[in-house]
Amino acid sequence: MDLFLLTIGPPILIIFYIVRSDRFPEPLPLIIKTFLLGCVLCIPAGYLHFIFNITQENAYFAGLTEETLKFLAFLFFITKQKVFDEKMDGIVYGVLISLGFATFENYEYVYVYFPDIDSYYIAIIRALSAIPMHAMCGIIMGYYLGMHYFDKRSNFLFQALFIPIIFHALYNYATYYNPLNYLILIAMFIYARKLHREFIKIQNDKLC
Repeated sequence: MDLFLLTIGPPILIIFYIVRSDRFPEPLPLIIKTFLLGCVLCIPAGYLHFIFNITQENAYFAGLTEETLKFLAFLFFITKQKVFDEKMDGIVYGVLISLGFATFENYEYVYVYFPDIDSYYIAIIRALSAIPMHAMCGIIMGYYLGMHYFDKRSNFLFQALFIPIIFHALYNYATYYNPLNYLILIAMFIYARKLHREFIKIQNDKLC
């Protein structure tokens, strides 16, 4: 049970923080559906990794497949929802999709992929690295999608996909050069925090 909580706990805690930061809360059923949608994306991602022979040696290509799947899920599911009605929703649902994906992927890494390696070690390392990386990609993607849909600027749509792909690919590549991957995580954190705070300020201004 401790291992299971260590596996799913970190993404759930980040989700809780992001959802709570939204001053105009989203409906719980849609929050759950979006999280589960992110989990399901692991299935086509696995097939794409197999088809394109994405392995540990060329894992940076996973940034392209995984972030594209998250992007498409947002476009074809979230944007059709009536409650998708303000910029912060982009970040909330972007993180839910990303961390739904990361939670299921984390389960696979801890319980399936590496049976000969200490599962607690894998869970802790991923809690400090891959899980935050997916969360910050979700924030960045959600920020630019929010800007695209509510500021009506087409270049933001491209940035919503391109920037997370680049960050994700750089992170995966840098895992072979520790601690470079943590420097990338710090850069992502600073950037994602800035974007998140911008939308928080917009919401606070609405309430004034």
